[in-house]
Amino acid sequence: MVKRVAVILAGCGVYDGTEINEACSVLVHLSRAGAEVKMFAPDAEQMHVVNHCEGKPQTEKRNVLQESARIARGNVTDLAKLDVAAFDVLIIPGGFGVAKNLSDWATKGKDFSVKSEVEKVIKGFHKAGKPIAMCCISPVLAAKVLPGCEVTVGHDCESEKWPYAGTAKALGELGCKHVCKNVTEAHVDKKNKLVTTSAFMCNAPIHEVYDGLGVMVTEVLKL
Repeated sequence: MVKRVAVILAGCGVYDGTEINEACSVLVHLSRAGAEVKMFAPDAEQMHVVNHCEGKPQTEKRNVLQESARIARGNVTDLAKLDVAAFDVLIIPGGFGVAKNLSDWATKGKDFSVKSEVEKVIKGFHKAGKPIAMCCISPVLAAKVLPGCEVTVGHDCESEKWPYAGTAKALGELGCKHVCKNVTEAHVDKKNKLVTTSAFMCNAPIHEVYDGLGVMVTEVLKL
């Protein structure tokens, strides 16, 4: 049976949108698995636009849906039109867009909120018993929307290899269980049908990130 997968994007580019390498890796693994994929993004203004050469915010304005179309080769739909009943699996790649455009984690930390239409979709898949996969920073969305769930963002001890390990502590404060995993691994929360992997929360070679995302995709398609 062909799995129908909805992928939520948050713009285009690691600092203000979806992490492109993660999104493309997920899409390659889904393609290899024979999945039918449809991409969605909010039709909303980005929190801000970042010059990716300098890492500095710019004054221009950009639309999340229009920027996501760069990754989706134009074939992306307004998130408001996502019908949970039409899909078997939900996947949300990482990137700062998750923390800026799908939520306000970037500015509020553990006191953040998830955008209403994103929360609605996550809750819809969960209530229907349909599996969800998230990578990099996107597991914070699950921690907020699905209290008590189990996730991984990699390790919980900060180091040169794991510069964002402090996120694990914040996830625990949100009431979920953080499970330490290496970048090539994924954690499966069978109770909540939730699969997570660290991806670029780790300073790792891109092929290791790719492999970890492959494990995530394989596991979520099994559920």
